Amino acid sequence: MEFLRLFLFLGLVLHKFVWEVLKRYGRGIERQQHSAKKPFKRFIKLLKMFVLVFLAIQTLFLDLFPITEEPTPLRMIGITIYLSGLVTAVIGRLHLGKNWVDLEDYRVLPGQSLVEYGIYRYIRHPIYMGDVLLLLGLELSLNSWLVLGVPILFFIVLRQTSIEEALLSRSLPGYDAYCAKTKRFIPFIL
Repeated sequence: MEFLRLFLFLGLVLHKFVWEVLKRYGRGIERQQHSAKKPFKRFIKLLKMFVLVFLAIQTLFLDLFPITEEPTPLRMIGITIYLSGLVTAVIGRLHLGKNWVDLEDYRVLPGQSLVEYGIYRYIRHPIYMGDVLLLLGLELSLNSWLVLGVPILFFIVLRQTSIEEALLSRSLPGYDAYCAKTKRFIPFIL
């Protein structure tokens, strides 16, 4: 179990590391300074940090609300989902490159372009979908009923993607045509 916890924790660290390194790539510093100006944005940043710290502590130390006494099959399913989510989110972030904007910024940067290659060729929101899968897999791997919170997160993601797509549709040439040929979250399905 300790190896599993360390493995899951290192995945979370990798995820955060990729974001922090790429945030500083290109216009990342400008974005970071811009997003910290308003109280709502600071609240969202603090909330994200709280969730990350909680997940790290849970992953390393806590057995919260166990689902079953024999969690091995659940853990195997969870690890598979976790890895697919981690890979999807990281690949999405790498492909997005300097076109990435913090979710609380709600803006299109000058010079931002539409990314239609790689994983974005098939789905419009691989980072969100990857993060949802990562959390689903994490909670299943940890054998925790906190997995029931993931649908709430998915509804938040649905709202967020609707807001972002409306903004991108108004601001990025070709975005509507891109939406017509791709799915939001699951290639060829959803």
